[in-house]
Amino acid sequence: MDIESLLNNYGIVTILMLACSAFTAGFIDAVVGGGGLIQTPFLLITFPKMPLPVLFGTNKIAALAGTSIAAIKYAKKITFNYKLLFVIALSCFISSFLGAQIINHIDSNALKPVILIILIIIAIYTFVKKDLGAIETKELPLNKQMLYGSVIGLIVGFYDGFFGPGTGSFFVLGFVVVLGFEFVKASAYAKIVNCITNISALIVFIKEGHFILHLAILLALFNIAGSFIGSHLALKKGNGFVRIIFLVIVSVMILKYGYDVLKVYF
Repeated sequence: MDIESLLNNYGIVTILMLACSAFTAGFIDAVVGGGGLIQTPFLLITFPKMPLPVLFGTNKIAALAGTSIAAIKYAKKITFNYKLLFVIALSCFISSFLGAQIINHIDSNALKPVILIILIIIAIYTFVKKDLGAIETKELPLNKQMLYGSVIGLIVGFYDGFFGPGTGSFFVLGFVVVLGFEFVKASAYAKIVNCITNISALIVFIKEGHFILHLAILLALFNIAGSFIGSHLALKKGNGFVRIIFLVIVSVMILKYGYDVLKVYF
């Protein structure tokens, strides 16, 4: 679909807002994850009649494009343990695929109170521990890293498959707290793994035709631009910058889920 058709379908204001949301989401996601907190709600508001699987599939295509760019930039600066990365990625691939399969059978609202409590604990813990993620704090044996990493992959990968917003932030926190990584390294691993969960979920969405290609391409272009700038700043400014952005994103997630819970249960 050409630019003229896009403008006719959505209008210039909607196109500009979609572009801004995708750019911001790409930027945030590249730094610390959580870009879905920007892009997913905006898509829900802009296209309220769009079926959720179609919205999520469209969003996944754009997210994969941006995350891939960030992953490439991090890979040029960060040294990965590819054995560990493979184990985490494999567990993520399997669980994300399963999560995407059951998206139509789970009421995500039922899980929001649990996610809200987890987020509040995460925010308090990160705020209190000022040195969290400043340096690598653990030197776990590789077999333990692979075991703990696969558990993180299974849990967060499943969440990403059927729901998604904040996945990158959950990965980052898991890698920092459980594996002892510093923030920039954790963010680099999260980008690679998040690509795998997106690909896994997309296999299901694309197979079922749950996406709008021209809209996904529009979002992807601006997501890539934001991701490029975000990953550059994260690598340049280091762990302190990433930690601040992480706290901001977790706080936004708390507000969002808190609002959702109040709206549903009260």
